[in-house]
Amino acid sequence: MATLAGKTILIIGGSSGIGYGVAKASLLSRASKVIIASSSKAKVEAALVRLKGDITVAGSTVEGTASGEVVDVKDSKNVKELLEHVGEIDHLVLTSGDPVRTFFPDMDLDANKDIFDVRFWGGFTAAQAAKIRPGGSITLTIGQILVKPKKGWSLTSGVLGAVDSLTRGLAVDLAPIRVNVISPGLVKTEFLDGFPTEMRGELEKHANALLVQHIGQPDELAEAYLFCMKCQYITGQRIEVDGGGKFI
Repeated sequence: MATLAGKTILIIGGSSGIGYGVAKASLLSRASKVIIASSSKAKVEAALVRLKGDITVAGSTVEGTASGEVVDVKDSKNVKELLEHVGEIDHLVLTSGDPVRTFFPDMDLDANKDIFDVRFWGGFTAAQAAKIRPGGSITLTIGQILVKPKKGWSLTSGVLGAVDSLTRGLAVDLAPIRVNVISPGLVKTEFLDGFPTEMRGELEKHANALLVQHIGQPDELAEAYLFCMKCQYITGQRIEVDGGGKFI
């Protein structure tokens, strides 16, 4: 069975949510070095403490180490500096994303043009600057809104579509480095805290209608990212991990 033994993994957005789940799963899969990067130094430090505790609770002995870095994904220069600082890596994972702030038709476009900065331009810049070792990979993150848009989410859907297309372009440009994108459905993370209260209530109801009948957990999503890192025969693909949401 493939593991991440001896591998170095950089997770941008790794201090919480899905990214944190990927960091923990990578260590449990024998990664040699896991680097989590986030815009908040306090969150990075808290995540490192949490990682140590969660792994202890799991009763597993890990050989790898975890460290943290601070990065502003909206600042391309800062992203490039981070990639230069960490040097060669085996796998790059990006799970960062801004919460939805306003919805169509009330959205002020001028105030929301930066919505592309994190997922699209941040991902592009990181992929361009990363020093990936042979056999390595890059995994981006979008969301179910791409394939099943909801009323008011048109701009967000457009951003996710751009990243989905970017994935296939990067897979060609960076070959044989592999590039894939994960498209999660409803996942219980801190990201939901940015949604309006009434919408969070609707999301909880929606969970009961999913084929798996529960909201996804970060640890469940992490398995898809590990697959993309381990499998040497997948690139340019979108993997939908949505609990059967597309069927309801």
